[in-house]
Amino acid sequence: MILRHAFIPLDNERLAHLCGSMDEHLRDIEAALDVSITRRNESFRVEGAKPHAERAVALLQSMYDRAKRPIPAETFQLALAEASRPGAGPAKGEADAEGDELVLRTRRSDLAGRTPNQHLYLRNILSHDITLGIGPAGTGKTFLAVACAVDALERSTVQRIILTRPAVEAGERLGFLPGDLAQKVDPYLRPLYDALYDLMGLERVTKAFEKGTIEVAPLAFMRGRTLNHAFVILDEAQNTTPEQMKMFLTRIGFGSKCVVTGDVSQIDLPRGTDSGLIDAERVLRRVRGIATTHFNATDVVRHPLVARIVEAYDATRSEPT
Repeated sequence: MILRHAFIPLDNERLAHLCGSMDEHLRDIEAALDVSITRRNESFRVEGAKPHAERAVALLQSMYDRAKRPIPAETFQLALAEASRPGAGPAKGEADAEGDELVLRTRRSDLAGRTPNQHLYLRNILSHDITLGIGPAGTGKTFLAVACAVDALERSTVQRIILTRPAVEAGERLGFLPGDLAQKVDPYLRPLYDALYDLMGLERVTKAFEKGTIEVAPLAFMRGRTLNHAFVILDEAQNTTPEQMKMFLTRIGFGSKCVVTGDVSQIDLPRGTDSGLIDAERVLRRVRGIATTHFNATDVVRHPLVARIVEAYDATRSEPT
C-alpha cells in the first residue's frame, strides 16, 4: 500500500528536525516499521503493508507536531518503540479503560505506563504490598518501581526508600573492589542510582542520602532487619538463591511496600544453583497480597533494536535442540 502525506503549513525547521541529520530518523522509521519512505520537500510517500504504512504516517505527523526544536533521541526512540508494537497507538491499559489514569509525582511530569503490561504493573504496585516484575531488559521494571517509590516518598506514604540487589557479577569475576562499603556496592546499584537521578535530580538525591531518606545496601545486609514504613526494591532478583529470597521477603514490616524485579533469562548464579525469583513465583503464586506482572518484548521501551534482540534470543531458546 502507498500512502502520501504532506505537512501543511510547511515549516522547514520542523521538517529538518523531523527527518534528522542525513534523514536518519526516516531510516530508523523504515527499519522499525518495515516501510519505505521517500520525500520531496514537504511531501512524503510511504510504502508498505497497510497497518505499517498507517503507523508510519501517524508517527511522522506526531513527530512533526513536536519538532519545533530538535527531537531528543530518547523521545524519538520511545515514540518509535510505541509505534512498533502490535496494535500500536497510544497504549490503553487497565488504568485507561477504567478512567483511572495513574499520575506519579516525580520530576518527570509525563511519566506513565506506555504498554498494557506497564499499566498493570503500576496498578499492582499501588494495590499490593509485594509485587514481582519479571521480564527482559528495557521493559521498565526497575525504572517504574523507582518512580513508584519516589511517588510514595513525595506523598509521605513511606518514610524512606531502600534499594538493594545481590552482588553477583554478570558472567565475569571482578575480583577485590577497593573502598568502603558504599564504594564496593556502587557498581552493582548503578542502574538504581541512574533512575533516582532522572526522577529526582542529583541535588535532591544527594540530600536524601545524607538524611537517610534513601538507603542502598547489598542483599546480604538485609538479614535481621525489619523494614517498617519503607518502599523496598530488590533489583536483579533472578540472581538470588531461594534462601536469600525468603530472607528478603520476610523483612517487610508495617506500612511498607516491596517490589522485586528480575529477568529470568539472564541468571548469573553458579551452574546448578536455583534462582530465588523463579522459586518465589512458583511458591507465592496463590498468596494474597502478592501480585506478579510478566513483561515481554512488546513492552521494551528502549531502542527498537532491543526488542528485536529479545525476540531473537527467545526464538532461539524455544527451538528444539
